[in-house]
Amino acid sequence: MSAESADPAPLPDGPLQGLKVLEFGQLIAGPYVGTLLGDFGADVLKIEPPPQGDAMRNWGRIRHRDHSLWWSILARNKRSIALNLREAEGQQVALELAGRADVVLENFRPGTMERWGLGPEDVHRANPGVIYARISGYGQTGRYAERPGFASAGEALAGLRHINGHPGEAPPRFGISLGDSLAAQSAFQGILLALYARDARGADGQVIDASITDACLAITESAVLEYEKTEFVRDPTGTRLPRIAPSNVYRSKDGKWVVIAANHDTLWRRLAKLIGQPELGEDERFATHQARGENEDVLDELIGDWAAQHTAAELDELVNEAGVVCAPVNDAGDVYGDPYFRERELLVEYDDEVHGTITGPGIVPKLTGTPGRVRQAARWTVGADTDDVLREAGHDEDAIRRLHDDGVI
Repeated sequence: MSAESADPAPLPDGPLQGLKVLEFGQLIAGPYVGTLLGDFGADVLKIEPPPQGDAMRNWGRIRHRDHSLWWSILARNKRSIALNLREAEGQQVALELAGRADVVLENFRPGTMERWGLGPEDVHRANPGVIYARISGYGQTGRYAERPGFASAGEALAGLRHINGHPGEAPPRFGISLGDSLAAQSAFQGILLALYARDARGADGQVIDASITDACLAITESAVLEYEKTEFVRDPTGTRLPRIAPSNVYRSKDGKWVVIAANHDTLWRRLAKLIGQPELGEDERFATHQARGENEDVLDELIGDWAAQHTAAELDELVNEAGVVCAPVNDAGDVYGDPYFRERELLVEYDDEVHGTITGPGIVPKLTGTPGRVRQAARWTVGADTDDVLREAGHDEDAIRRLHDDGVI
């Protein structure tokens, strides 16, 4: 094979290897986008205010060795740059770094970056091809754009909170910052689309406007259309979706919850046979999808009585072997102990300078040719990589020393 026809060199760090990302912002949504990009090989430079750094360094209910555990996940595969953006010289350094970047990422309130001279127009004048990604509570336009926004508010405004929980009860939160993660995934998609348009189609650099509210509304299926055409309002339905039966959680003999879903004619007949009542597969009350929906309370009682005779482990084995959908409702300890998550590399181990060897979420999705990986653990010293990055940008030692002396870095 000739050199010209040889396969291209592999990308050991992932498909985004060589991509330069400048991450501004704080807390969850913006930094999580940086994590996703870093997981797939991008060189992510995280800008933090000296001396404390990102507030996420101290967030999270549970601490270990008096440090956040969340930071170890969110800050992996990034280099930390301490830079005071409230100083004119700090803004100038940031603009210089943005001029060398492929992607600029921020999640401040709209207008903040413009006040620092680091908005999209400022950066595009220095670097026309840059992809400038913005994540906010409500987006850069519209009447709510200037409002402060957290995941809780975006989930509420978009209608996502309303349909969560049980009928007649206060709408609960999800136990995670779901809106932030959804917004981050949306921004990540937008960045990849814009990079493809630029690098494969010759498009210019552009702005990605992602918001928590946008991302939450996007997953509400046909809820708004149902209201428009029929004035039907989806309300919370607890542990099941009405008229999709059987599909619910059932309490096992050992007190654990297990999902059993047989809301398809073939699956229902398999389950009927498994619970020792094969005749129910053809019973007119249950034989069709519509009939099962009309009799879902009866089905839940039948399956619940049967499930209560078996442990969760037994149900997991019996129901899956019968070809019916089933899974235990795992807590974090269950996930940690299930070898499946290591077989899939959904849990991976790496060394952290504060916490020692840690087990964190793996990298998804899985790419066969250019998979991502954890190349570097979180940096615990604010600005640990500042000097190195400035040297790469062409600053000499005297200039770097002066920036330190002036409190810029």
